[in-house]
Amino acid sequence: MAAATDWVVVPGNEADIEAVARRCRRLVTKRALVAAGVAAVPIPGIDWITDVGTLVKLLPEINAEFGLSAEQIERLAPDRRLVVYKAISVGGGMIVGRLVTRDVVLRIIRTVGLRLTTKQAAKVVPVAGQAVSAALTFSALKIVCEQHIRQCMAVARQLQLPAPAEVV
Repeated sequence: MAAATDWVVVPGNEADIEAVARRCRRLVTKRALVAAGVAAVPIPGIDWITDVGTLVKLLPEINAEFGLSAEQIERLAPDRRLVVYKAISVGGGMIVGRLVTRDVVLRIIRTVGLRLTTKQAAKVVPVAGQAVSAALTFSALKIVCEQHIRQCMAVARQLQLPAPAEVV
C-alpha cells in the first residue's frame, strides 16, 4: 500500500479502479482477520481498541491507494482540486479525502453498532462466544471498509476523463 505522503494519481480508467479496489479488499481481509483473532481473546475492551486502531490506519491507506488522501488532493492544481472535492461531495464520501481520526472512526462504527454490541455480549459465553465475537468483528470491519472502497471508486469514476471524440 502507498504511504499517505506518496504521490498516487487517481485511477484513470475502470480497469485501474477495479485493480486498486481488489488490492484494498485483500488488505482489508488480512487486517479484518487479525482483528477477528484479537476479538477471540476473552479480555473485555481489547477488541474495541483493535477495531478502532485498525480503521484509523486502514481507511487512510485506502484513500491513498485511490489517490484521494487529504495530502494528495492538496497537491493538485486548484482547478483539479475543485473537481475532486465536487466529486467527493456528490459521491457522499464521508471520509474520502479527509483526515481520519479516532472520533471519526467511532462515528463510523456506530453504523455497525448492533453487531459490535452483540459481539461484546457474546464474549461472556465460553468458546462459542469468542467465535461469534471474532466473526462479528470480521464482518463489521469488512462492511465499513467495503462501503469506503465503494465511495472511493465512485469518486474515482466521476473523475475519469471522457475519451477524446474521434474525428471523422
